[in-house]
Amino acid sequence: MEQDSFIQSMRVMRIGLLFALITLVFGFCLGGVFGAFEHSLKDHLKGKATSVLEEKYSSDTAKVDKALSKAWTYIKRAHIHANGLGTASLAMILFLAFCSPSQGLLFLTSLFLGIGSFGYSLFWLFAGLLTPSLGSSEAAKEALTFLAFPSSGLCLIGVFMTTYCCIKKFFLSH
Repeated sequence: MEQDSFIQSMRVMRIGLLFALITLVFGFCLGGVFGAFEHSLKDHLKGKATSVLEEKYSSDTAKVDKALSKAWTYIKRAHIHANGLGTASLAMILFLAFCSPSQGLLFLTSLFLGIGSFGYSLFWLFAGLLTPSLGSSEAAKEALTFLAFPSSGLCLIGVFMTTYCCIKKFFLSH
């Protein structure tokens, strides 16, 4: 009977679970891209910066180098966040199946964790890709606040909801 309850909980959380897994696939694929195409990707970023050298950088190559360094850091950060948040979200979703909260709470919590993790990882990738053409990492992050704030907020809310379910199940129930 308990196995049936676990399977039913996982079915309720299948969309969040799928997003957590997609986030992991995304992170692993980024790692593969780094291994296979690092130089091509860096050349692409440099080409984007060069195309706006006068307009965004006032022909200052030191500013270009700084932006390219930040862009590469952000792209690596996307890989790290995808693997870390994807794994953490997957673990919390699996944990939730044992907490037996309502189906609505299961669904929302897993959805927030999965979509938040994927969205926040995408934010860092897009910030890295946009930085060279916008002239600064600050401009890229500002342009993507519509993605950063909601996705990071969903992750945090999902963590808080998971913590609530844990406390309710293991500390407050008889």
